[in-house]
Amino acid sequence: MAIPPSAYTGRFAPTPSGYLHFGSLLAAVASYLDARHHQGHWLVRIEDLDTPRNIPGASEHILRTLEAYGLHWDGEVVRQSERLVLYQDVIDHWLSTGQAYHCDCSRREIIAHDGVYPGTCRERQLPAASDHAVRVKVSPQELGFDDRLQGRFSQNLASSSGDFIVRRRDGIIAYQLAVVVDDIAQGVTDIVRGADLLDSTPRQLWLYRLLQQPAPRYLHVPLIMRHEGEKLSKRLGSTPLEPEQASATLHRALRILTPQPPAELGAAPVAEQLQWAIAHWQPQRLPAVRQILESTQG
Repeated sequence: MAIPPSAYTGRFAPTPSGYLHFGSLLAAVASYLDARHHQGHWLVRIEDLDTPRNIPGASEHILRTLEAYGLHWDGEVVRQSERLVLYQDVIDHWLSTGQAYHCDCSRREIIAHDGVYPGTCRERQLPAASDHAVRVKVSPQELGFDDRLQGRFSQNLASSSGDFIVRRRDGIIAYQLAVVVDDIAQGVTDIVRGADLLDSTPRQLWLYRLLQQPAPRYLHVPLIMRHEGEKLSKRLGSTPLEPEQASATLHRALRILTPQPPAELGAAPVAEQLQWAIAHWQPQRLPAVRQILESTQG
């Protein structure tokens, strides 16, 4: 897929629920390489809405780590916690037009329906309340897109999720809404991220449609799995990245993401490694799968 250089804006959007680990580095490097290969802009956004999970100092540590690994971003860092009014304006509009509604259903009730919301509160016209979630209505239609690596992917939201939450019962804005509103506001044209978010994409496409905005191009790269079959994640306490190991660790990432980087490149400064990787970036050569076992990546 040919992408005009002047028409590319990508981003990396970590959550400060922990420090960057090797799995999140892979997503950041893939996003960075794709943007720089297409002579585009690369933004960083801190997705810090889930305040109970945020770790003090994690945002700053993430940014310092990105810099230590040579992943320098364009423009100012955006923090979602500073954009709450923007998200609430969208929710209020949808509530006023009947596109969204208040819901007091518990998680247990939804689990009883195999995780698909049955529309219990759709016509109840519940008033606003501090412990009510807000759900957006979906239609029974197939929503699909062509991922640049994974190929065609589609879902019928009515049967796969049902009307979904855009503001949680605890008042926190849902990821699905915030990420779409921010990507539109920042002019993001291309999203490169882990394949664990593939299933979220149709819900985000639905929100783009409601907001009457074009959706970006997507590239979902495989997740690196541990020997036990779990993905590397902050929740599992995956080892935080060490800045002093940046050259060696970046080379390890490039061995996964790019076609056979020279062994001697591993001793080179991160800037030199990234320059080589930008020139040799060929995401179509990655395996079109959702997961890769860490042990297979030498």
